[in-house]
Amino acid sequence: MDIKRSILIVALAVVSYMMVLQWNQDYGQAALPNQTASTSKPAPSLPETASTAASNDDVPTANAGNTEPSPVETVAVSDELIQVKTDVLDLAIDPRGGDVVRLSLPHYPRRQDRPDVPFQLFDNGNEHLYLAQSGLTGANGPDARAGGRPLYNSDQRVYQLADGQEQLVVDLTFSDAGVNYTKRFTFHRGLDTSCSAKEVEQKKTGCITGNGYEIGVTYLINNQSANAWTGNLFAQLKRDNSGDPSSSTATGTATYLGAALWTPEKPYTKVSMKDIDKQNLKETVQGGWVAWLQHYFVTAWIPAKDDTNLVQTRKDSQGNYIIGYTGPALTVPAGAEGQASTTLYAGPKIQKDLAALSPGLDKTVDYGILWFLAEPIFWLLEHIHNLLGNWGFSIIVLTLIIKLAFFPLSAASYRSMARMRAVSPRLQALKEQFGDDRQKMSQAMMELYKKEKINPLGGCLPILVQMPVFLALYWTLLESVEMRQAPWILWITDLSIKDPFFILPIIMGATMFIQQQLNPTPPDPMQARVMKMMPIIFTFFFLWFPAGLVLYWVVNNVLSIAQQWYITRKIEAANKPSEA
Repeated sequence: MDIKRSILIVALAVVSYMMVLQWNQDYGQAALPNQTASTSKPAPSLPETASTAASNDDVPTANAGNTEPSPVETVAVSDELIQVKTDVLDLAIDPRGGDVVRLSLPHYPRRQDRPDVPFQLFDNGNEHLYLAQSGLTGANGPDARAGGRPLYNSDQRVYQLADGQEQLVVDLTFSDAGVNYTKRFTFHRGLDTSCSAKEVEQKKTGCITGNGYEIGVTYLINNQSANAWTGNLFAQLKRDNSGDPSSSTATGTATYLGAALWTPEKPYTKVSMKDIDKQNLKETVQGGWVAWLQHYFVTAWIPAKDDTNLVQTRKDSQGNYIIGYTGPALTVPAGAEGQASTTLYAGPKIQKDLAALSPGLDKTVDYGILWFLAEPIFWLLEHIHNLLGNWGFSIIVLTLIIKLAFFPLSAASYRSMARMRAVSPRLQALKEQFGDDRQKMSQAMMELYKKEKINPLGGCLPILVQMPVFLALYWTLLESVEMRQAPWILWITDLSIKDPFFILPIIMGATMFIQQQLNPTPPDPMQARVMKMMPIIFTFFFLWFPAGLVLYWVVNNVLSIAQQWYITRKIEAANKPSEA
């Protein structure tokens, strides 16, 4: 009968495992976009959903006391986009207004099994609406005209950063009422040419720099009219309320999707969609930045650090969310020239590059309330990776270092558990002696613990100490773009998502079961049954955790088993419990 039951249990476990694998195959992969792998080919036109990119509904007023757009006629969008391709960016600019309406990242594939399909950050309505807009508003700003936003001219429709070229300049020109405008985009090379193709593919630290994801935007104003020209530079990010296309977690914990900004009082302030729904934010800030965050990637407008800007959030007439800033008034006398500049960052959350770009921008790598633990963990992990070149082995070495750091505390706890295991026969005898008299039973147990110098809660200490580190490492693996699609060995090709075959969680459950056998059996039968179920419960939870996190827990369990086995064996051999 026992053999039949064992066979049924094994069969049920195998069937359950196969069902989970099939579910993961059917629903565990992100859907591919309905587009070609590259945006390098000119697109004939923009879809209807992007028509607002051409209307003044997008343009903020220069008046700080009023954030509502003026009602003007809607102008049809231009027929052809301007394509720009660098070594790390592939984007499209709409001549109507000069907005960046599409942008993809060739070195960050949408899915690991399709490296030919880059992740698309900006989109003008194919999957969702997400644009980077900028212009000149105010008294004479061309973007505030009643006729709609300006239609720029360009010498070419396709631009590409050539091999050996470090910088690419794209000029868009427009003339109106005697004033000549040039909207200049400046792109930089993002790959270190001293790195090999393999190092670039593995995203080795320094091989892909944040400089390539910085886009300089400068307005050159040549005033040939008879009157002084006055206007304000504005820059903003516009997005609909669709979900995060870069999120791949299935643990029920989503990373932050929403806006953020810098203020002198707080270098990282979140402004969620719900906050924008409730009220429009208006704040005067010197320098700083405004950004939109999603999993692994961030887009941000960074004004000149000495400018005093009006930062605003609002919703347009179609319900899209906008965060941006309007710069100080710029006056260009008749016959003179002037300029206004800003910087757009659109790319991965590479902390050191973001920190160098603007103070506080690296905080967009949001580790949550345990950031003070997560930041040094990532720093240490990154330095280990620089030596080993593999994030999986780096996690193993990190686990060993953390285990060594907590060795004295763990050893004290395991000694207490070993003593409890040694006196287990005496506890069983006390249970038989006092039967159902719980009060006398508890008193006798406390006396025994005191006599043998046992802390009954000592076994919980390692878990309690490790939990903050575990949670900090969880957010480190979840938020660090360096872990995205980072392989380890064999079937683990992406440490940032769950194990595709759930082998690591099963190994984790087995190590937890072995570790449980080294612990003393709880005297309470109900508690003992609950403890027996813990490996199964934890295995189920860990099925959906990032493989890198499960790897950490497996290695930690193996080291704990070795340490606990050695201490238990030593104590049981040298410190047998005294006779009653």
